[in-house]
This record gives sequence, C-alpha cells and structure tokens, in this order.
Amino acid sequence: PRVDYELTDRARELAPVLGELARWGYEWAWGPPLGSERVDIGAIFRLIPGLLSEGLPRTGTLELTVSDGREGQPVSYRVNLARGQATISEGAGNRTDAQMQGTTSDWVQALSPSADRSSLRLSGDRELGHALLDALNDTRTARAQAGPASVRAV
Repeated sequence: PRVDYELTDRARELAPVLGELARWGYEWAWGPPLGSERVDIGAIFRLIPGLLSEGLPRTGTLELTVSDGREGQPVSYRVNLARGQATISEGAGNRTDAQMQGTTSDWVQALSPSADRSSLRLSGDRELGHALLDALNDTRTARAQAGPASVRAV
C-alpha cells in the first residue's frame, strides 16, 4: 500500500515561517557536517517553498536527485515554479525542464556558503537550474550582508 501526504492550505501558510527559521540557522549556525553526521538533503529541499517566498522570476519544473539517498538509493524531488510560487513533491516525474543530480556531499557543497556546484550534474534547462540555486544562495547572502538587526531606542 502507498500513502501520499499533502499539506493543507493552513500548513502551506507555515512555509515562509519555516523558511525564515532555515535562513536563521544558515546564517548563525551553519558549519560543515561532521563525519558522524547524516545530512538529510530532502529536508532542505522541502523548505524550498518557504525559502523562495518571494518567488522566482522563472517558471518550470526541476528534478533534484540525491544519488546516494535513503539506504544508498537515488531519491528525486520535483520542484514546480509557477506564478511566483514554488511547490515540491517527492518522486521522479515524466516531464521536467531541468535535472540536477549529485551525492549528499555534492549537494552540501552546492548549498554551502561557497556555493560550489562543480560536482552537480545539470541537464536540460541549465539556466533554470542555476536560477533556483542562485535564488537559494541570494536569500542567504542578502540577509548575511545586511548584518544583524539593530535595535533603536525611541
């Protein structure tokens, strides 16, 4: 038997909140994973709708694959960008505009502050793939450059 879970509208409203928590963690607590730590790239991918709360000017469907996912098997995620919103689902699809694939380590490097994408394999609409990664990096970079919020006495 197969069970599919889908977020309710109420739960989808939390995406920007979760995205902000992810940004905070990235800005204040990011560090390379220790050898004993297991990184769940899927958990990061599932935050994309909240991280792209301001949308992406491009539209299209991307397939993001972690080649050494659960139990060493490939795991794919589909990101659909339309009408300024991003949605994500697990599993490969029939039609995608761009495909990005890498190991967990490759994805950690691509999503790290260095944004080293050299190990990811990208096919299809390369511009769309780079636009998604740029947008994820830009949301972190812009906030980090702004520095900590200041408090002003009134």
